[in-house]
Amino acid sequence: MAKEKTVYTCTECGGTSPKWLGKCPHCNAWNTLEETVAESAGRHRFQALAKSAPVTTLAEIDAVDIARTPTGIDELDRVLGGGLVPGGVVLIGGDPGIGKSTLLLQALDALSQQMKALYVTGEESGAQVALRARRLGLDGSRVRVQAEIQLEKILATVEAEQPAIAVIDSIQTVYSEQLTSAPGSVAQVRECSAQLTRTAKATGTSMVLVGHVTKEGALAGPRVLEHIVDTVLYFEGDTHSAFRLVRAFKNRFGAVNEIGVFAMTERGLKGVANPSAIFLSTHGEPVPGSCVLVTLEGTRPMLVEVQALVDSSPIPSPRRLSVGLEQNRLAMLLAVMHRHAGIACYDQDVFVNAVGGVRISEPAADLAVMLAIQSSLRGRPLPRGFLTFGEVGLAGEIRPAPRGQERLKEAAKLGFSVAVVPKANAPKKPVEGLTIHAVERVEQAIDLVRGL
Repeated sequence: MAKEKTVYTCTECGGTSPKWLGKCPHCNAWNTLEETVAESAGRHRFQALAKSAPVTTLAEIDAVDIARTPTGIDELDRVLGGGLVPGGVVLIGGDPGIGKSTLLLQALDALSQQMKALYVTGEESGAQVALRARRLGLDGSRVRVQAEIQLEKILATVEAEQPAIAVIDSIQTVYSEQLTSAPGSVAQVRECSAQLTRTAKATGTSMVLVGHVTKEGALAGPRVLEHIVDTVLYFEGDTHSAFRLVRAFKNRFGAVNEIGVFAMTERGLKGVANPSAIFLSTHGEPVPGSCVLVTLEGTRPMLVEVQALVDSSPIPSPRRLSVGLEQNRLAMLLAVMHRHAGIACYDQDVFVNAVGGVRISEPAADLAVMLAIQSSLRGRPLPRGFLTFGEVGLAGEIRPAPRGQERLKEAAKLGFSVAVVPKANAPKKPVEGLTIHAVERVEQAIDLVRGL
């Protein structure tokens, strides 16, 4: 019997190599080549040239608004851009046990009250899905369930049932008989996702694919998987915490970097209407090293508490540790403080944390981090009801943050009374209940805070 021919396929880009290499020759990624069975060469696809398809001028195409179907879960609709789009394909990934299947089952139950919904599970039996539904209080659910992992049977079911929405849980368990590789391999994930996407576009069924993640936190499978689908959502959060974040990284039908906040309860995931309450600590009295920041997550202003602890270091090389903030940016801010404000921390350990497990990537957090550090170093708390935002430059200037007016209005709505903001973000009209101090330089901001 002839030995099966094998090739090495890159898990990042899907490129192939006849032998194993440390670095992929196509995308230059290291240690991504995996051994797979080579597919037999079939009939050549391009034996005859196809006739040209009609071409339309862009100005002649009617640009109509896309109809959306709300899922019944407000926080999920926010991340999706208003709801599910007919024929759209959504890929949602996250750590095991984070709540992906729970959230989708809740959304399907709400949608099944007005349209046909199909749940295809490849990791659990129908009885296990029913048990979870009972636990979530979905006793009279009308969701159609199929326990299947063969792609051809799934496509036949979609054609027969004609659901308005179908969930595939998960794409890594699905396999096609046209390929000889194992489920979860690069070839299988790429081919199955392409076939499901093609079916969604042809039938108008909204398709949701659940994806596994690697230990680094990226979606497992080839990178082309994220290019095929219309929307990519990531489930974030610590499994030991009650709160979960759903973040959009790609959305062809809406804004990216939107965030949805959920709380895990006995009855499943519940949307959090006021996420600022999660990320603000409840101190009885103001404490040193604490500063409130107004950050922007997509279109939503959110208040987050930034905490800093500065302590004398027992070692020659003091530690610089940040949780939820970029560590290299912390080192830069310490250098700016030393050079332009005369505050030296070269013999101090500096620890910075964003409360609630949120990750802040925007540079508007610079000023809050800096003021929290100087508050901890002096041992004096910032005033009650104090907040700030603004980007700090290497020359010591304070740059404006986008959509400053919305940030200030959100802070005033939550009862904050004192704000230090970049001069360019100072409102032309006063904000009721909020005293605003506009600053241009780092030293000016620190001197102002010392006098409050």
